[in-house]
Amino acid sequence: MTQYKIPESVLVVIYTPAMNVLVMERTDKPEFWQSVTGSRDTPDEPLLQTAVREVAEETGIDAACGLLTDWQLRNVYEIYPVWRHRYAPGVTQNTEHVFGLCVPEGTAVTLAPREHLRYRWLPWREAADLCFSPSNTEAILLLPRYHQPEVMSAL
Repeated sequence: MTQYKIPESVLVVIYTPAMNVLVMERTDKPEFWQSVTGSRDTPDEPLLQTAVREVAEETGIDAACGLLTDWQLRNVYEIYPVWRHRYAPGVTQNTEHVFGLCVPEGTAVTLAPREHLRYRWLPWREAADLCFSPSNTEAILLLPRYHQPEVMSAL
């Protein structure tokens, strides 16, 4: 039996107190840069757990080293045709929940080679410009609204 992806996912914008954002280049689509994304493993997996798991899988970062926050944003978008085969027949839309993870400057990144080729830390506007996904771009552009310098200075 084929295991299809659940059309509910997280997008995690990883950034530093200086608002430099981590972006990664996809292995299956070179020149497509993005933040951490990933689907729930089960329909009842808590979204926070999905975010923590995906951050660890894609970057090697333990979300406990920073401040992970649910931005309470939800995007519903059309799944790109190139990736639609991963979902059950007839599924064309995904619901994405946006989180932010502020980590200390110099946080080490260990990419999952099956998912990403390389990464960059960029000032938030440059990171937004580099992302291929409109919802990812929008989330990064909202970073100033969710960034809490007084809380982040403790990191």
